[in-house]
Amino acid sequence: MSGPERSSSEPPPSDTPHPPESVWDYPRPPRIEMNRLPLRVVHEGRVLARSSGGYRVLETSHPPTYYIPPEDVDWERLEKSRTRTLCEFKGQAHYWSLRTDEGLVADVCWAYPSPRDPRLKDHVSFYAGRVEECWVDGERVRPQEGDFYGGWITSWIRGPFKGGAGTRGW
Repeated sequence: MSGPERSSSEPPPSDTPHPPESVWDYPRPPRIEMNRLPLRVVHEGRVLARSSGGYRVLETSHPPTYYIPPEDVDWERLEKSRTRTLCEFKGQAHYWSLRTDEGLVADVCWAYPSPRDPRLKDHVSFYAGRVEECWVDGERVRPQEGDFYGGWITSWIRGPFKGGAGTRGW
């Protein structure tokens, strides 16, 4: 197969090519942009989320993080976790784990119930590395390295990216 991996059930990519973006051109504090690209999150062959709405958050050295409206998430297999984290820019995040045929996958997604920017309220972001597939505009993404950051890497996003070994102090 040549080009980005696509599922046969995934809609074709948009006709508009994506200009390359360097994560080093993203600002700090992060910028929040409306998302209009089709997004999809899949695990064990079931769609956990599908949306062409929500937001993408762009922060220096990080691939985009997508925040999906809560009504576009299938909550049936998600259960509230006790995990909480604090982002200096977004506020306190609450997490959900995923019930699977094999057991529980801890903390696959998070949301901000009281974010500093009200646009993100209750929107859900998934770790691409903790579910089987995440898609942006018909392209299967690569997860950002590391166990903390949730960026989605596509062919038009350029690094180097924070998250891998030796990048914590960036």
